[in-house]
Amino acid sequence: MAGSAHATLAGLRRSRSPRTPGGTRPVRTTAPLAAVAVVFTLAQLLLVRPGMGLGWDEAVYVSQVSPQAPAAFFSAPRARGVSLLVAPVASWSTSTALLRIYLAVLSGLALYLALRAWRGLFPVRVLALAGALFASLWVTLFYGPQAMPNYWVAVGALAAVACFLRARADRADRGALWGLAVSAALMALMRPMDAVWVVLPLLALGLARRHWRALAVLLAGLAAGGAEWVIEAFADYGGLVRRLSEGSEIQGGLGWHLAVVDQLRSLGGRALCRPCTGDVPHPVVTVWWFVLPLLAVLGLVVAVRARRTTATLLPLACAATAAFPYLFMIGYAAPRFLLPAYALLALPVADALTYLLTAPRRPWRPVVAALLCLGLAAHLAVQLAVLENTVDGATESHGAWSRTATALHRLGVRPPCLLTGDEAIPVAFYTGCSSAATAGHNANSTEEAIIRTARRIPVAVLVPGGSRPPGYARDWPSEPLDGQRLYYSLPGSGR
Repeated sequence: MAGSAHATLAGLRRSRSPRTPGGTRPVRTTAPLAAVAVVFTLAQLLLVRPGMGLGWDEAVYVSQVSPQAPAAFFSAPRARGVSLLVAPVASWSTSTALLRIYLAVLSGLALYLALRAWRGLFPVRVLALAGALFASLWVTLFYGPQAMPNYWVAVGALAAVACFLRARADRADRGALWGLAVSAALMALMRPMDAVWVVLPLLALGLARRHWRALAVLLAGLAAGGAEWVIEAFADYGGLVRRLSEGSEIQGGLGWHLAVVDQLRSLGGRALCRPCTGDVPHPVVTVWWFVLPLLAVLGLVVAVRARRTTATLLPLACAATAAFPYLFMIGYAAPRFLLPAYALLALPVADALTYLLTAPRRPWRPVVAALLCLGLAAHLAVQLAVLENTVDGATESHGAWSRTATALHRLGVRPPCLLTGDEAIPVAFYTGCSSAATAGHNANSTEEAIIRTARRIPVAVLVPGGSRPPGYARDWPSEPLDGQRLYYSLPGSGR
């Protein structure tokens, strides 16, 4: 069947390397993929400092299982997948460095498995290049070792599409069915709504071609991964519709929002662009973003000629649906939101680049090859520069939270304790305290409850410089620190 995944698989089965006397295939069929994963892991450990403190969202996820601090407020859009992912380390150790090393190794292994799922659908050299392109993006390197969900949705999406193609091409491929179920469950466990957007093209193709078995496995995987989130919606949020509504409200109200320019602004290293104002980064930083879809289209043309149209068109479609809500439905941006799209687009882009580098000899081929090598080298240099700047900024902000925690300990605010006010959630985690908010997206308490708590345990309010404290804290002693003012109350001390 021309242009189908089945035709691709059949042709590549005939051309596979023979088995060794021991019955296994030569190591070279997966060695390039393993090499990419190893380099990716080492790059994370070298470039994203393992000792870099935890960020705001990381503190929320880790606090659910860590002995370092009580669990922070868990807002409606969040899912428990990251907390489960970090539990093997965070449940018994408070070492951020150990957690980063664990996540870096795990993310490298996950990338290898996701790429390996595509063997037979694309040549190994294309897969290795796709993995290298995705892994060399600053946003991939930065979030690979972080306790955040987006990278895991990305590798889950990459594996899910491959396993779906394999399952529809070979009904006897039980490994593909298991891979599809696990990858779908991983996505749903990390970010249920992102998982739904990613698999829309898979569902459409499965229904159109009546691939009932693959569809059933895909839906079962999504249900298994999202079950906890749905159950929690009824137990803690007043139902699924209410949780979805609260999640939409926290994200500024889902609807038509043109966030393309916001995403461009975030490419310079802004972890969260909300509100997303300011200039777009220099074109040298953003040019790859405009080249990416052009190369992806070229990759589709190459795929049509190579008779693997479906194997290229399906990840392109899934990349488009994964990116759509973050480009057109929310009023802010974060570069990590598009990681699933980048992972899926890497395949056709790598196919296009491989074609340009290895096309039948023509007079222009050496020139094109030289230009591509220079362009890729420049692209890598830019990505590493943005990464270094982003890591420095994150390290500084996390260090400020650590200094605030040290100051609070010096003032006598030690566990058990309660923090509220500006950036209370991450500072509370560093201090070992609970956190509370009386307004905003993380509201989980009232002023009366905070006053009652202050009679029992130490309570501190973090107020930005130049702002007034809440009424109940105006008579508390205070100290300035890093542009803030700390108001605190110690029960039994007269303060």
